[in-house]
Amino acid sequence: MTLWYWIALVAGFAAVIFGWLQSNSIMKADSGSDRMREIAAAIQEGANAYLNRQYTTIAMVGAGVIVLLFIAFRSWEVPLGFLIGAVLSGAAGFIGMKVSVQANVRTTQAASKSLQGGLDMAFKSGAVTGLLVVGLALIGVVAYYGILTGLVGFAPNDRSVVDGLVALGFGASLISIFARLGGGIFTKGADVGGDMVGKVEAGIPEDDPRNAATIADNVGDNVGDCAGMAADLFETYAVTIVATMVLGAIYFGGLGYLGSIMLLPLAICAVCILASIAGTWFVRLGQGSTNIMGALYKGLIATGVFSLAGLAVAINWALPNGFGVLDGAASELGLVGDVTGLDLFLCGVAGLGVTALIVVITEYYTGTGYRPVRSVAKSSESGHGTNVIQGLAVSLESTALPAITIIAGIILTFNLAGLYGIAIATTTMLALAGMIVALDAFGPVTDNAGGIAEMSDLPSEVRDTTDALDAVGNTTKAVTKGYAIGSAGLGALVLFAAYNEDLKYFAETAEPGSFFASVGEVSFSIANPYVVVGLLFGGLLPFLFGGMSMMAVGRAAQSVVEEVRRQFREMPGIMKGEVKPDYSKAVDLLTKAAIREMIVPSMLPVLSPIVLLAVIWLIAGPASALASVGAMLLGVIVTGLFVAISMTSGGGAWDNAKKYIEDGNHGGKGSEAHKAAVTGDTVGDPYKDTAGPAVNPMIKITNIVALLMVAVLAHF
Repeated sequence: MTLWYWIALVAGFAAVIFGWLQSNSIMKADSGSDRMREIAAAIQEGANAYLNRQYTTIAMVGAGVIVLLFIAFRSWEVPLGFLIGAVLSGAAGFIGMKVSVQANVRTTQAASKSLQGGLDMAFKSGAVTGLLVVGLALIGVVAYYGILTGLVGFAPNDRSVVDGLVALGFGASLISIFARLGGGIFTKGADVGGDMVGKVEAGIPEDDPRNAATIADNVGDNVGDCAGMAADLFETYAVTIVATMVLGAIYFGGLGYLGSIMLLPLAICAVCILASIAGTWFVRLGQGSTNIMGALYKGLIATGVFSLAGLAVAINWALPNGFGVLDGAASELGLVGDVTGLDLFLCGVAGLGVTALIVVITEYYTGTGYRPVRSVAKSSESGHGTNVIQGLAVSLESTALPAITIIAGIILTFNLAGLYGIAIATTTMLALAGMIVALDAFGPVTDNAGGIAEMSDLPSEVRDTTDALDAVGNTTKAVTKGYAIGSAGLGALVLFAAYNEDLKYFAETAEPGSFFASVGEVSFSIANPYVVVGLLFGGLLPFLFGGMSMMAVGRAAQSVVEEVRRQFREMPGIMKGEVKPDYSKAVDLLTKAAIREMIVPSMLPVLSPIVLLAVIWLIAGPASALASVGAMLLGVIVTGLFVAISMTSGGGAWDNAKKYIEDGNHGGKGSEAHKAAVTGDTVGDPYKDTAGPAVNPMIKITNIVALLMVAVLAHF
């Protein structure tokens, strides 16, 4: 193993150790009064109950998948890779959630002292989750690559190595889609149902302890936005590294520096993890400042600057010629002229640039200080319908600038270093995931902190501080989702490239009489009607998946509405504060609903490529079937990108429009505009926190299943 292999492994462990030290610091902080601890304990109990049941269900599904993979590949490399990816992805989300539900009450207590104290505690908790995600993902990929190439002795580009790493990504993806979707159904079922009965019908404030759905809502923030996002970006991070390594093996397999190319994405991730750790120290409010978003951006900008320097070091030292010419690379990549290490460095810079632009664009569409959110708030003055219309308009408009940014990034990086250049840009973009997830996990902690302040009857100035943190948390969650979607789109494009190159590789290396020798060349020409069929079939999947997810939230919310109404009706002392609501009933009800509802939509991206391949194979033969599946992957990527961006940005705009009104604008709380904004937020909740984010893993798992199908066929 080379030096960079060990540096990447050390960087992964450094992230985990840093997260452990931060979590110890959180646990030592003051957790407030007995009432605050009682509420926090109820949230912790509910979150643990949900995740234990969810992971039990996932474990049963995963066990079945491992058996199927062993039968299909008749070897241990693929099932073991799947197991490693699934276990580490689940661990990242579970541990991050455990820290968040301990940090929420401590954030409330810290916020009662100062805004800086609340910011420090919430961000520290987010940093634990963020660094666990990237640390465990990098350790998993590096360690399994080392096992396959070092201990077992496979060549770096051996198909057993490639298939094992792809299976690792598949394990992470399966956990991700269950965690994202199940957590989203839980949290938004609680949020929407609680708001409909509490705010709209009973006229009581958000997080009022008289609402039986309040604890479930706070539980949902953690299992959805913390554990769900952690699993989501763990999967995107791991899958992108693996896809870049696979492309490196395919393009540079016959060149003398294959090992360096395979390790390059690991080197990039290693230096960016160290940059993320350094960036956490820059999250500070200025003297007398209350600009929370600015404080968080200081850390993100510092991470980007350090990553830029680290990228230069990684390129210069990992490649044999540094920034010089990669001999033979141009012909392998199908380009004219030399490809250099400098070109790959510029691709990485482009990836950082795409990240920065997506963050800025997403904040523009979801921040309370900008036109889109304020236009939704203004439209609320004329009623519920105009609020919904304006929110939908903003959600559709918000897709344009991110798409143009991604298009520009693809054109630039492809012209620098072909599809491998796009892969390096995406890897660099994902290498910032440690800091980005920290910003996301900041959100549910501050949301919970506000709920605990409300239910504990703390002074109004404490709630004012937690509300300020929470408003920024809404924006950081939206920014993170925008980043996750953009990186998922580029990552899926890299996976499609790997699918296409795999087809060429197997056709060129097929032995006489084998499956791929009989198939011949697979063409993606749109003159082939089965390619168009694949495009249309892939294009419909994100819409169908999104619709199923939204309906699942609606059913879960309806059950919560009925339960809260029942408690109000049968226990009239609740509204007088004489009787405590049965919080556990709502948590248990939602847990069962989320587990039940997540199964069918989660299986959609897993089974769709298999079903399409089988149907077109029977009708037109294997070559058309493989072409149709490839076209399906493009269809999923294109429509999935737009559906996800539209839902997450639109939902974020609806949410912050409501908060903008609650801050005293357009009549403030209780006004007709506020009632209309609550309706819009109710629509936007499952948009931004369930269906939209869950499209991310849905896009990638479809591509990974297709890659594994091709690998299975190559065995025949």
